[in-house]
Amino acid sequence: MITKVGKILAVDDNEDILFALKLLLKQHVDLITTLNDPEQIPSSMQNEDYDVILLDMNFTKDAISGQEGFDWLAKILEIDPDAVVVFITAYGDAEKAVKSIKAGATDFILKPWQNEKLLATISSSVKLRRSRMEAKGLRTRQQEISAVLDQPFHEFIGHSPEMQQVFKTIKKVAETDANILILGENGTGKELVARALHRNSLRKDEVFISVDLGAIAETLFESELFGHEKGAFTDAHKTKQGRFEIADKGTLFLDEIGNLSLPLQTKLLTVIERKEVTRVGSNKAIPVNVRLICATNINIYDMVQENRFRQDLLYRINTVEIHLPPLRERSGDIQLLVDHFLRIYSKKYKKNIRGVSQTGLKKLSQYHWPGNVRELQHAIERAIIMSDTDTLEEDDFLLSAASQKIGDLELETYNLEEIEKNIINKVLKQYQGNITQAASELGLTRTSLYRRMEKYDI
Repeated sequence: MITKVGKILAVDDNEDILFALKLLLKQHVDLITTLNDPEQIPSSMQNEDYDVILLDMNFTKDAISGQEGFDWLAKILEIDPDAVVVFITAYGDAEKAVKSIKAGATDFILKPWQNEKLLATISSSVKLRRSRMEAKGLRTRQQEISAVLDQPFHEFIGHSPEMQQVFKTIKKVAETDANILILGENGTGKELVARALHRNSLRKDEVFISVDLGAIAETLFESELFGHEKGAFTDAHKTKQGRFEIADKGTLFLDEIGNLSLPLQTKLLTVIERKEVTRVGSNKAIPVNVRLICATNINIYDMVQENRFRQDLLYRINTVEIHLPPLRERSGDIQLLVDHFLRIYSKKYKKNIRGVSQTGLKKLSQYHWPGNVRELQHAIERAIIMSDTDTLEEDDFLLSAASQKIGDLELETYNLEEIEKNIINKVLKQYQGNITQAASELGLTRTSLYRRMEKYDI
């Protein structure tokens, strides 16, 4: 059984040629449309998306030079720049073939043709059209994604003075090629800063490559970052580019750089200084041009003092430092972040969540957030998934008890009833038994507080 592939438009003023093409191709393609008048090409292209257009080079107005065919080729490509056009002519020669390719044609077929040659040309042309359309779709998708991502500090938000200082630094250094070191706890958004720097840099149209150095085994470090040649070691079945090569002309983000051992730090320093890499198993140096951004959650200056991190490498990677504050130091941004994640996950899970109650927000604001923004994001996502109401309440947020504080009260239990009992006791003590004030502090009515006091025999 012959698999039919592609939609073909054939244009020739010779009816015998069109009949022969239709007879041959109808067994091999999904659709074959024939036209004896090139003036009908625009309307036919509007009605159908053709994979290949077979275009006569010489029509009756100009039977030898082929200029009329070139004129129609230009019109076709004006209608669809990704069109795949194959010229057919009885007057072909090398000069016309070269000219047709330069003008935008894909191939050139002489009349009379060999059937196998014609079918092979059409098959390869259909594949070319499909690959062009796939590439166009990917470009369109990338442009749409970039349009969203290129909004200023996309998903990296905050009104607090601490975050405004971070934004200010990003704007100052983004368009330079200065190496940047981002310092901050886990979950504070170090990669978001790196991506913001890239999107606002002169390299924004080039690649952004992110590498988690903490996830790369020491034995694979050179292969992953610098590449290897085929046969360089047991599992090197083919030549592989390293991350530095892939990131050439773009931005390379090395996360968790504090996890590198001293020998690996030395190798990295050499590459940064020489601006070239040598693949494992090769002696050839390959120039690389990358903008380097590094990050760590470790106190790298303590590591330098303890001789666990090379000072000269630190100088190389931190032309400018950006310090990301933990969420507990910018609690004023919690409401903003909560609203942001509510919009994202309400849409994702098709939930009509209007917001978070005051008691819920109070609980989130009093939490220590050891996991920072990432932990808040996960807490909101989980609450939305599990909620059956349109407002998230305090009970919808299951937070790590070890990190919750009320005043100077450190909660050391994960038993929810015990936590609630301890908090009520603490607040009652704080307000010297005043039920009204304690209920207000707890975000409860007096009746609700009395009910809980009775429950816990307080």
